[in-house]
Amino acid sequence: MLTRENLGNANRIVVKVGTSTLTHATGKLNLLRIEKLVRELSDLANQGKQIILVTSGAVGAGIDRLGLKDKPKTIPEKQAAAAVGQGILLHIYEKLFGEYGQIVAQVLLTRADSVNRKRYTNSRNTLMALLNQGVIPIVNENDAVAIDELKIGDNDTLSAMVASIIDADLLIILSDVEGVYTANPQTDPEAVLLSEITDITPEIEALAGGPGTLRGTGGMYTKIQAAKIAVNSGVAMVIASGGRDGVVRDVLQGRKVGTVFVSKENRLQIRKRWLAFGVSVSGRVTVDKGCEQALLNGGSSLLAAGITAVEGNFELGNTISIKNAAGREMARGITNYSAEDIQKIMGAHTPEISNILGSKPYDEVVHRDNLVLLV
Repeated sequence: MLTRENLGNANRIVVKVGTSTLTHATGKLNLLRIEKLVRELSDLANQGKQIILVTSGAVGAGIDRLGLKDKPKTIPEKQAAAAVGQGILLHIYEKLFGEYGQIVAQVLLTRADSVNRKRYTNSRNTLMALLNQGVIPIVNENDAVAIDELKIGDNDTLSAMVASIIDADLLIILSDVEGVYTANPQTDPEAVLLSEITDITPEIEALAGGPGTLRGTGGMYTKIQAAKIAVNSGVAMVIASGGRDGVVRDVLQGRKVGTVFVSKENRLQIRKRWLAFGVSVSGRVTVDKGCEQALLNGGSSLLAAGITAVEGNFELGNTISIKNAAGREMARGITNYSAEDIQKIMGAHTPEISNILGSKPYDEVVHRDNLVLLV
């Protein structure tokens, strides 16, 4: 298990860099900062480490080339800017990495690549093949074709998905903030940086604010959600300032920069990772204390008797979130019943389901084999 002191032992490292780090206030690319990042990552590759870069900036590069004064607000306009910008951005990376003797490959992903289990597995195989050949994959969401319903949503989530898919040791998210603070450092001078987070509690999630900049889409909230994916997949994660020179080197040398999220000791199996994080959550159920203990300690399935509340409008086969009475997400799983049916049978014992619904297709609302614990 990686802690701040031994982060240097990480061999397979995903580095995510956001729009606010890659661009100036004008929206144009910050070439000096990109060059410094490329040099750092190339040096790590020379040490024998496997590097994956998840990058934003395609839309920004397209805005610059198209001469637009403001960031596009509609999906088609963003897609057009991304289509122009992706080639420009990759050309810059290819040129800079090439100067340090590194080969890069562009990998574009959409939510469909994670929702479909075959595509999920194929994404892993492709990335692993590139890494085994000494190539640095440069990954971005396929903004030119993804529509709102299919978008992973932001590159924080995308980077955590990639780290999960390839069994990375470490995910480093470079942002315009130093890490997770006890309050908003922009408005509260007494805000304190949290150096290490070992458990993502509701209190930690509550510290996350909205988007940090106008040019980026991922605020601290998305970074905390990315951390949940990473640590539950056995991947340590660090949020640090992308504006700090040598920040990746400092992280790997164990220096106190940013916020470290300590990973869980046991990695989820590939299928369980896909089940927990590859599919969008369609709704939520809340369970009582007895059911919570049965799930966490008894290895049981989710039964109707322990459910106290239902949120959302989901159908059989959808992925749902399971929360305890305090509101903490404990697990995710594939439901055997719709939201409408669960509202009718919640609190009822299994033999009573037939009388309530007229039939009992399943004993369990979520079978243990289709359930993943997140705590």
